[in-house]
Amino acid sequence: MRPATRSTKATQATGTTPPRTGYEHALQATGLVKRYGQGPTAVTAVAGVDLAFSRGEFTAVMGPSGSGKSTLMHLLAGLDTPTGGTVAVEGHDLAALSDRELTALRRERIGFVFQAFNLLPALTAEQNILLPLKLSGQRPDPALYDEIVSSLRLGDRLDHRPGHLSGGQQQRVAVARALLTRPAVIFADEPTGALDVATGRELLDHLRAACDRLGRTIVMVTHDPVAATYADRAVLMSDGALNGTVDRPTAEGVMAAMAGAGD
Repeated sequence: MRPATRSTKATQATGTTPPRTGYEHALQATGLVKRYGQGPTAVTAVAGVDLAFSRGEFTAVMGPSGSGKSTLMHLLAGLDTPTGGTVAVEGHDLAALSDRELTALRRERIGFVFQAFNLLPALTAEQNILLPLKLSGQRPDPALYDEIVSSLRLGDRLDHRPGHLSGGQQQRVAVARALLTRPAVIFADEPTGALDVATGRELLDHLRAACDRLGRTIVMVTHDPVAATYADRAVLMSDGALNGTVDRPTAEGVMAAMAGAGD
């Protein structure tokens, strides 16, 4: 079912967060720190990270368990509050936003693709895809909706609930939901972790196409060196700090860099 259109005036009247112009990076972290506890028992999960993500760039964040990569992603996405430093999305300093403004920015300018899909079981695939726009009082661009649904091959699954979809189909629904709001950044947290190899590679093709065709910025946390080859660069983390970057990564290059970082 093709969503109905809505007038430009009505869309503007919802008070949503528009894309900003004049900013250098889609996403930028400066001096980012996350510390749990205080005194000698304090644990530093992220230790002074400086990192910028260009518009239309696909970055894989990698590191061993406990390296801080998931904590970093949560900070970058505004899901957690840093102990120190700043995060800016399209020039918006997240620390300067009210709770309501931060919620709106996450809903409208940030997309999420999780390993566990995070679809609402009572809603159809189409309803799950449209949910973020519905919550913000917007209607989707029909042409963009058709393009996304077609490219992800979901046209004959829109009236199915998640329980009647395969894992790969559920993840494609999650990708469609993330893309439809025209987000500045899409965060993908181990997006292939619950998928078989072939389905995972197909999903990565879709994420790569979101960068190349739609100009989306993607930050993907992964432990898979092959998944990292779909990215423009792989950023390595160790003990909460950046520990190297591999541009145009190959599986062999990533594994060698991670082995070297561990020495």
